[in-house]
Amino acid sequence: MSGARVLVTGASGFLGGYVVRDLRAHGHEVFAAGRDAGALSRVADDDHRIVGDLRDLGGTDLPVDAVIHCAALSTPWGSWRSFQETNVDGTAQVAAFARRNGVRRVVHVSSPSIYSAARDRVGIREDEVDEGNRLNGYIRSKILAEQLLQRALNEGDLGELVIVRPRGLIGIGDPSLLPRLLDVHRRIGVPLFDGGENVIDVTAVENVASALRLALTRGDAAGGAYNVTNDDPRAFRDLLTTLLDLLGETPRLRPLKRRPAWIAASVLEAVFSVLPGRPEPPLTRYTLSTIAYSQTLDISRARTELGYRPEVSLDDALERVAAHLRGAP
Repeated sequence: MSGARVLVTGASGFLGGYVVRDLRAHGHEVFAAGRDAGALSRVADDDHRIVGDLRDLGGTDLPVDAVIHCAALSTPWGSWRSFQETNVDGTAQVAAFARRNGVRRVVHVSSPSIYSAARDRVGIREDEVDEGNRLNGYIRSKILAEQLLQRALNEGDLGELVIVRPRGLIGIGDPSLLPRLLDVHRRIGVPLFDGGENVIDVTAVENVASALRLALTRGDAAGGAYNVTNDDPRAFRDLLTTLLDLLGETPRLRPLKRRPAWIAASVLEAVFSVLPGRPEPPLTRYTLSTIAYSQTLDISRARTELGYRPEVSLDDALERVAAHLRGAP
């Protein structure tokens, strides 16, 4: 699909901005949709910007060849209504847009959070999903969004569908993963379980953008799902200390036991869910599932069917982020 017209939702966000720039660098005409007008102006000109909410997308006329759906509410804590409106209802608007404009292919950015569990899981394949997973609202909403698109495909409302599940995005501009980790480290120290030997996957954001571009023309168009990582699993402790060394910071680690921490997180969630405004607890079960247990993904399908290869190494990604953070005011 050389020189295709592509709409990117969530283009004012972290991943979306990288996707827009990558597509443009490879000769595609890109329309950037998002809520932050200032961020959109940095990645697209006036004729290629769509400022607004996902709820308005279904009624928009814009003939394009494909949609890469990056927009999502991604957080370990929040109200179900917020997750439903953005991740489920918003995805329904993408399907409506695709039907209205005769879009050939939708590439949907899902999440490996749907594999989350309070146990070690290594080499997870795309079909190893518990569709009844209710660990948090985010996971539930991403499962429902995938199901919604699959139904639209089966009913003939979508021409083609490819689903990509990228794990643990890192890169310059990351608003979540590493900033959260560093904030906890600087305030109280990072909890360490099992000596920090639990193995995890993360992914350079540039590699995810590349995988999404490949998914425009490759892969199983009948709703095929693809795990994407840097394919360089690291022990949590090693990953953390590497980043801290690059930042010139002394590691502050707090050894904890998994079971007491899980019980504490469950209690905190119950208490904070009834407080005014439902503030985020200092510890959630979802967070524990990501830092207290091993979780790695099998990306052989993405390698074989998408032709995906990590172009930015994990060490290079960490060095770039650290250099950027060192230079931040």
